[in-house]
Amino acid sequence: MNILVTGSNGFLGRNLVAQLQNEGFQNIQTYNKENTIDELEQMTKTCDFVFHLAGVNRPKNEQEFFDGNADLTAQLIQLLEKNQRCVPIVLSSSIQAALENPYGQSKRQAEDAVFAYAERNQVKSYVFRLKNLFGKWSRPNYNSVVATFCYNISRDLPITINNPDAEIPLSYVDDVVATFVETMKNTPELEDKFAVVSVDYTITVGELAKKITAFNDNRQTLVMPSLKSTFDRALYATYLSYLADDNFSYFLKQNVDDRGWLAEFIKSEDNGQIFISTTKPGITRGNHWHHTKVEKFLVIKGTGEIKFRRIFDNDILVYPVSGDQLEVVDIPAGYTHSITNTGDEDMITLFWACEMFDPNHPDTYYVEV
Repeated sequence: MNILVTGSNGFLGRNLVAQLQNEGFQNIQTYNKENTIDELEQMTKTCDFVFHLAGVNRPKNEQEFFDGNADLTAQLIQLLEKNQRCVPIVLSSSIQAALENPYGQSKRQAEDAVFAYAERNQVKSYVFRLKNLFGKWSRPNYNSVVATFCYNISRDLPITINNPDAEIPLSYVDDVVATFVETMKNTPELEDKFAVVSVDYTITVGELAKKITAFNDNRQTLVMPSLKSTFDRALYATYLSYLADDNFSYFLKQNVDDRGWLAEFIKSEDNGQIFISTTKPGITRGNHWHHTKVEKFLVIKGTGEIKFRRIFDNDILVYPVSGDQLEVVDIPAGYTHSITNTGDEDMITLFWACEMFDPNHPDTYYVEV
């Protein structure tokens, strides 16, 4: 199948072309503002399916709305009909097509042209009135509040919020791309005459800024906000995609003493925290117990022993552990416990605790095993 993608260098176009390639489509023709109409005509002679994403949304003058949206769509259709390639078209339109501003009017004219083309030639074509898109590769400080917030907040630059309670309807670019690709294979979901992306979101400007700020703060506080919802996972992936090239990494605080070092790695209000330590040969850590806090220990390098004793009992349980055989050891409540490096090299251990450490309520009581 020969697929023509107009606007392939844009935010949506790049994501679509990348996924088409991921799915094995090789004959992808791309048309952008650098191409000529003559080149577009050559592409329309062989294409089997068209994703028409090219358009104008931030012109220098209003006429460019109509040149880049309505007129370009009409030219595309004219070339397809001239070359007798009346193939399906997916048109990327906007929810603003319902508005009476120049941008909305130009997009609505493009929609009408596609609907008329489909009826005239008895070919399936679909118009998507997309909501505000977000995701990787969008241009910040242009026309995407999510891209602008992610870019600026990740660089400690100011953001502007005029009305924190204003609601923003959003669609994630991966959901849109998945729907577009599926539309090429099967009939999409329709509402009235418009094709729809079934997954969308609504959030206030203030809440959006709060979430992205929390993602950014994680690199200092180590507290990871909840990623339980699909929206939060999509937004976090988007935030990370806007990190500066020299800011992908950050350092952890190492607490060093005679035993080795210990560093917190990541924390979560829902799932506790993970930390890592080195323990020198012959050194023991722990010798304490908890009422409610539970933990997991995993030695990933070296050899050691984890010992347990139920409070008020005398019997000692011993679990030999080694980085050569990864074995997770649960630490039940009510057992004093310790971990000792029994080897001749530093032992490295991963620890998980079910709650973040609270110095005011540590739930930790020191008793020798």
